[in-house]
Amino acid sequence: MPPFLHRLALLLCLTTPAAAQDTDLELVLLADASGSISQAELMFQRLSYAKAITDPRVLGAIAETAYGSIAVTYVEWATGQGVVVPWTRIATEDQARAFAAALTDGGPRGSNGRNAIGSALLFGRDLIDGNDIEGWRKVIDFSGDTDGNTYGPPIEQARDAVVADGITINALAVTAEGARADLPDVYERRIIGGNGAFVVEAATRDTFVDAIRRKLILEIAGRMPPRRVARAD
Repeated sequence: MPPFLHRLALLLCLTTPAAAQDTDLELVLLADASGSISQAELMFQRLSYAKAITDPRVLGAIAETAYGSIAVTYVEWATGQGVVVPWTRIATEDQARAFAAALTDGGPRGSNGRNAIGSALLFGRDLIDGNDIEGWRKVIDFSGDTDGNTYGPPIEQARDAVVADGITINALAVTAEGARADLPDVYERRIIGGNGAFVVEAATRDTFVDAIRRKLILEIAGRMPPRRVARAD
């Protein structure tokens, strides 16, 4: 190859952008819908997530990501799992509000019955692996008030399979309403895993939205709290 063609080819390699990612983060929100969660509590959860995803601080965190967008789906888990809001790309306030509206429109309960945490984690993994989105980071955001696992694979086995697939699992430990006080430590030991994994505790009903908001901001920004197990601000 003549020298000038070689230099031209090298210049083209250096200036041609790499294949762009579709979004910064693929995020599965796995919310507890087991028998310990009443219908009123289920709707409270949905409303809380809707408030958090439309919070200006969360929208600011999305805007500051490398790609300026995230992809989110909301799933309720128990014996089985049900997608309440399918994969949605959020880059603007209007898109966040549309996601929130879909979440709070009174749609049917996504799941019911007893606990199957291992199955829920694997379901979240399959949602990420099976979508047509290519995210730079992949996270399952698990929330619950128990570590019971009546059906399906063991929790630790499922967690390890998810993490081996390059997916991080974070957790929201809901200790309000009489749940066991050591649940955040149990979640740290049994459920979370992967790069930068952490637990946020929602200790009271009044701090539930704050806990979700803090967790979303950390996940979107790709940061960890100062402590691996943290409370809402």
